Amino acid sequence: MARAKNPDEKLRICLVAYKFPILGRASDTGFLWPIARGLAQKGHSVTVIAARSPLGKQEVERDGVRVFYLFEGFPNWSHLPFEEAAYLKFLELHTEKPFHVLHGMDRTAYRIGRRKRQLKLPAVAYDVEATQMSQLFSILGMAHESVGSLLSTGVAVVYKFLTTYLGGDRELLKTADGVFVTSPQQRIFLERYYLYPDFHTYTVPYGIELGDLSQQPEAHELRQKNKIPEGAHIVLTITDMSEPQEMVNVLRAFERVAVKKPNTYLVIAGNGPGWKHIEFEMLSLALGSRVKMTGALKPEDVSDWISVSDVFLNMSSRTTGFEPAMIEAMAQKKVLIGSEVSPIANIIEDGQDGFLLRPADVDSLSHLLVELFSGSLPSLEIGQRARDKVTSLFDTKKMIQSVEEAYQRILER
Repeated sequence: MARAKNPDEKLRICLVAYKFPILGRASDTGFLWPIARGLAQKGHSVTVIAARSPLGKQEVERDGVRVFYLFEGFPNWSHLPFEEAAYLKFLELHTEKPFHVLHGMDRTAYRIGRRKRQLKLPAVAYDVEATQMSQLFSILGMAHESVGSLLSTGVAVVYKFLTTYLGGDRELLKTADGVFVTSPQQRIFLERYYLYPDFHTYTVPYGIELGDLSQQPEAHELRQKNKIPEGAHIVLTITDMSEPQEMVNVLRAFERVAVKKPNTYLVIAGNGPGWKHIEFEMLSLALGSRVKMTGALKPEDVSDWISVSDVFLNMSSRTTGFEPAMIEAMAQKKVLIGSEVSPIANIIEDGQDGFLLRPADVDSLSHLLVELFSGSLPSLEIGQRARDKVTSLFDTKKMIQSVEEAYQRILER
């Protein structure tokens, strides 16, 4: 099996991700585009296989990166599952000129990875999001501080781990020559519970480009359009609604805030299977005029909502990385409230540059929001420290160098 001969040899790299935007602000491009472009600038050949493009184009070539959007244009591959379409496109490109590295940003690359021997593919790497580890974090986040809750949570975690590990993650990891993680917590889980060798795990603090971290002007028209008075406080949260209970807890906490701070609004951005459940809970709590459910937003709209918000709330424990919207909120000096059992806990120092809570702790969340909007806490100083933290933490050059070095080590082993 052919391998890269030395560190100076230029690699042919294929990134596979269902979503891969290349235009827009920080909340749009995220970390994928800087990685692809940075590797191309270092002389490597970078190809991306993705599903849909905001431009509606089948193929885009920019800054040396070639991106194929399989579900765009006509004819396209949308009649096939993306995993199969990605495999067929990869096979076509790999046959023309073999790749050195396949990097799956999510689980959709597994169909290619499991055929690496037949394809004579030297190296296969995945992001940790290709596994179902995030479901374990979600269960952990729902635990209450009681013996019964902790016991039931423990049983649920063990059951979910066994079903996800034996139901797919074990086979996926067998095909992995390397796995990228963003936090020590993920690394420990991989080694202790997934039995994945630590020397095949690479920690890269994915983030967004520092050039994308400039503060955006407030979009005042959003307030007018959504009937939010000038001067009112806004709490913004973004969710895929796959775990409605997470948002139910947020709504129950906000109900108490709305009583004590009537000039406060909650904006829930996103869409998903739990929409009706969340909407029902919102109406049951008589919060219809105080909660705005926007549905799915365009990336530029996400940035505008971040601009007008005071607090960015992310209580999901399923995240296994640093969302670009969260990082942009920190860059815009917003007060961040996150889950203490998610990787956010590795970037936020509780009480210094944000706050960490257990997702099921409704009392603490409501109390914290009231304190923030009462002026009892130094919101401006906390927001400034959050911006300082994110601008110092995410160094694009180091991120690209770390990924490149990881590829070389994977190929050498």
